[in-house]
Amino acid sequence: MKKRILALDILRGITLAGMLLVNNPGSWSTVYAPLRHAKWNGLTPTDLVFPFFMFIMGISTYISLKKYDFSYSHGAARKILLRTLGIYVVGLACAWFSLFFGSIANGGQLWESIWCFDHLRILGVLERLALCYGATALLAITVRHKYFPAIITCLLAGYGILLLVANGYVYDGEVNILGIVDQKVLTLAHMYKDNGIDPEGVLSTIPAIAHTMIGFCVGKYILCQSGESSEQRLNKVMLQLFIVGACLTFGGLLLQYGLPLNKKVWSPTFVMTTCGLASTLLALLIWIIDIKGYKRWTPYFEAFGVNPLFLYVVGWLLSVFLGDITVPVSGEMISLKALICQVWYTPVFGDYLASLLYAITFNLMVWCVGFWLYKRKIYIKI
Repeated sequence: MKKRILALDILRGITLAGMLLVNNPGSWSTVYAPLRHAKWNGLTPTDLVFPFFMFIMGISTYISLKKYDFSYSHGAARKILLRTLGIYVVGLACAWFSLFFGSIANGGQLWESIWCFDHLRILGVLERLALCYGATALLAITVRHKYFPAIITCLLAGYGILLLVANGYVYDGEVNILGIVDQKVLTLAHMYKDNGIDPEGVLSTIPAIAHTMIGFCVGKYILCQSGESSEQRLNKVMLQLFIVGACLTFGGLLLQYGLPLNKKVWSPTFVMTTCGLASTLLALLIWIIDIKGYKRWTPYFEAFGVNPLFLYVVGWLLSVFLGDITVPVSGEMISLKALICQVWYTPVFGDYLASLLYAITFNLMVWCVGFWLYKRKIYIKI
C-alpha cells in the first residue's frame, strides 16, 4: 500500500502513552483498578499495553524489511543484529542508570554506585522487544513467509503444553518451570522480584516471539492488499482486520478455560486475545482516521507514535529524576514526585485522583519532548 496509514502511528502512540500512564502513578498504593496489572491469571486494560506495543512492532518490522525484499544478505542481517543489540543495550543502560542514580541520590559512594552490575536486571521491556524483533526479523529474511503461521502455531502449542505439564500456571517460582529456568539462567539477583518468576523471563520470550510474528503477518496483509483505489484497499484491510481480530479474540477467550489468560507467563491465550484486540482496534482506527478522515484529535498520539522507543527512554529517565531528586519542604527532604503528587495534588484531589493526575502530568512532560521532535520532523530510531 503506497499511502502511509496514519492509524498505525496513532495505535503506536496510544500504546506508548498508555505505557507511560500505567507505569508512573503518583503512588503505587493508590491506583485505580483498571490501571493495575492482574495479579496472576486474568486481564485488565493495563495488561493490553505491552502486547499491543509488540504487535505493532511486528507490523513495523514487516514495513522496515520490505526494502530488502525479505532476501537474506550480510548487510540486512548485520543491520538486524546491530539494531537488536542496540535496543538490548539501551534497555540494560536504563536499568543500570536507575540503580546508579538512585544510589547516588541516597548518598552512595561513586564507585559502588557505578559498579552495581551484581544486581542489574538482565531482561526487561526493552530487552524483550529487542529479542523478539531480532528473532522475527531474522526469520523474515531466512524463512518463506508462508511458513509463519505454522511456526507461530508450533511455538504457541509447544509452550502451552509446557505450561500445563510443568506447573506453568503455579504462582511460585520454586515449582513453576518458568521460575526454575529464570533462577538457573538469570539468578535471583538479576531478575524482577515477582515471587521468583520474571514477567519478561527466558521461556516466556518464546510466545512473545510468536506474538511479534503475528504482528508481522498482519503488516504483510496490510501492505499487500490491492484495489482500484486507496479507499477500496483501506476498506478491505479494515474488514479483514476486524475478522482476524474477532477470530483471535474469540479463540483466546474460548481456550482460556484450559489455558488461562496470564500476562506474567505470556500464555498462548494471552497472545491470541491481545493480538485479536490489537487487530480490532487497528481496524477501528483505520475506519475513523484513514477512511472517515477524523484526524483533529490525532497529533497528540502521533507525537508519541513517530519516536516511540526514544520517548520510552525519555520517560524512564524522567521517572528516575523525579523519583530520586529531592527538595526541602517544611524542613524535610522529599522527592520531586512526592512534591507534585502528595504536596500539590493530594490535598486538593484526594489520594487516588492525585495519583492519576500525577501520571497524566508525567505523560504530558514526555509528550512535550515528543511534540517538539514531531514538529521539527526529527525521528530518532533506536
